[in-house]
Amino acid sequence: MSPLTSPSLSRRGALGVLASAVALPLVAAPAAQAAGSMPTPSDTPPLAAIRDLADMLRELRKLERTSRGAIRVATLAEVGTAEAHSEQGRDLYVALVGHGPRHVWLQGRIHGNEPYGLDATLDVLASLGGNGSPAYRRMREEFTVHVIPMYNPDGSEANTRGTTLWDREADAPLLDGRGRPRTVDLNRDWGVGRFQARESRAWYEYWTMVKPEFALDIHHQWLKQDWVTGEDVTLSLGVSLAPGGPTLPSIRGGEYDRLARQLAGHVWLETLHRGHISTDRYDVGENTVIDIHGGVVSAMMMGLDWNGLNPTGHSNVAIFFETSGNTNSLGHKARGKLVQQNVLAVTAALDGMATGAVQQVDPAVWDRIPHTPVKYYSTDYAGLIPA
Repeated sequence: MSPLTSPSLSRRGALGVLASAVALPLVAAPAAQAAGSMPTPSDTPPLAAIRDLADMLRELRKLERTSRGAIRVATLAEVGTAEAHSEQGRDLYVALVGHGPRHVWLQGRIHGNEPYGLDATLDVLASLGGNGSPAYRRMREEFTVHVIPMYNPDGSEANTRGTTLWDREADAPLLDGRGRPRTVDLNRDWGVGRFQARESRAWYEYWTMVKPEFALDIHHQWLKQDWVTGEDVTLSLGVSLAPGGPTLPSIRGGEYDRLARQLAGHVWLETLHRGHISTDRYDVGENTVIDIHGGVVSAMMMGLDWNGLNPTGHSNVAIFFETSGNTNSLGHKARGKLVQQNVLAVTAALDGMATGAVQQVDPAVWDRIPHTPVKYYSTDYAGLIPA
């Protein structure tokens, strides 16, 4: 019997065993590639080339086997969360790497049709688990990184953004009043009156067990172009509670408003001269940014206490990365550069937080990242509101 499934071990104890099993070595950042625009969208994206749940599991087991104990893979059923599977009953996997006292949350593929979060998190995991450079040793010593390569396995298998609520007895979708399958965007499902999906309840409980210091979240967006120059944008840096907006400045006396700007600013500075990366700030239209309360990393920053699982009000800062294009718009030849830019961004964030370099960044660097002036906030609590 695995120590993680021993009946004598509490859930908190199981998490401790999982964390203590991980000790690592790290990965050097890849060299910059030649500058270039985004590839022409594909009429028939090669979905067969996109990694699925079975591919992920094979890679995780290989990394665990070859890392000499540096990487530890577990399901939430082994960890012991009350909900431990997806709506359709699939296992939910997390990999731990590092043995430091500071916990970090790294997630990908919360939207099933955004595949490169899976690829990038696996690449980061391999580097953290196998690279012996001083930078990676420092990250392993400072952090225990909780890597969630595929937050949404049902949506990933179906190549859909969200997940479908499931009647397990009937083994069929739950239907709405018009007879249509009920779907949920898992990145709008953490909040009071929400948590419709089993995945949301499972991952939320795991977050309350981990209590990370910060979180990084990998996404995709449309094939974006700079609003002013018309040049391709390959990567957008975002904060789901807008810096300077209606919510973030009031949390912890403005601490996260400042730190989110510094963290995103540090990533921008560290990737600024990579020729294949063209970065701006995330928006949902010219002059419009999000301020959403139901997003996963938003709820983390707000210290959401759902069902009494977070009585101390733990919270943490978080930023996200948006890669241009998704499975509906990109061919396979774009994969290498787009995955690599996320690996570079995540590595920059981890190293900057490990060394303290992030806290030395002037928060005003956030204003230097290309963007259009913010005039509106798109919210999930009051619609579109003026800045």
